[in-house]
Amino acid sequence: MKKILFTVVLSISIALGSSGQVDPNKNIDEGKIEGNTYTSNEIGWKMEIPTGWAVVEKEKTKENNEKGLKALQETMDAEIDYSGLKNLISIQKDLFNIFQSTSEPFKVEYEGEWEENSAALKEIIYLTYLDQGIKTDSSATTTEVIDGLEFQKYSFTVYSPNGKFILSQIMYSRLINGFDFGVNINYNNDKYRDELLMAFRNSKFKKD
Repeated sequence: MKKILFTVVLSISIALGSSGQVDPNKNIDEGKIEGNTYTSNEIGWKMEIPTGWAVVEKEKTKENNEKGLKALQETMDAEIDYSGLKNLISIQKDLFNIFQSTSEPFKVEYEGEWEENSAALKEIIYLTYLDQGIKTDSSATTTEVIDGLEFQKYSFTVYSPNGKFILSQIMYSRLINGFDFGVNINYNNDKYRDELLMAFRNSKFKKD
């Protein structure tokens, strides 16, 4: 559930990272960036980074994690350990258009456990937005196939207190190689949404 941090924080305290880093590999916890290609060995995932999108600085991600953690703990009234969470590739165009991906070890102890966890995550996201005074609509959970793998998918639309549209979020998730793998696409216009969706939908996954 720790990947919720990346979802909630963008509407509570959106922030920009610098695109001037020398080595983008310093801003990821796992995998490698070579040219415009990101590869995660643990997930077995490869994605091309769209032209004009910058890798988000790790320090900015850490700062956002801490803000999201505070909001989560207020909603759940509990301490949360997110030490197992790994930041994979995160890229941004501007303040509202951001692609983020994470992985977290997930050991299945009974059939259907991961599915229950995913449904609970969606509910917690919604409740956290409400607790922060943010108006939000959510979609039904559906399934989308990417490179032969089924992903759970749902979305949120976030509004300001006066009802003005802020941004939309599309969330993908799947259990892969013992990891809860999540992708969060944040956008406020169709052009950038389509660029990010195309990049992720063209991903390649290593099959066993």
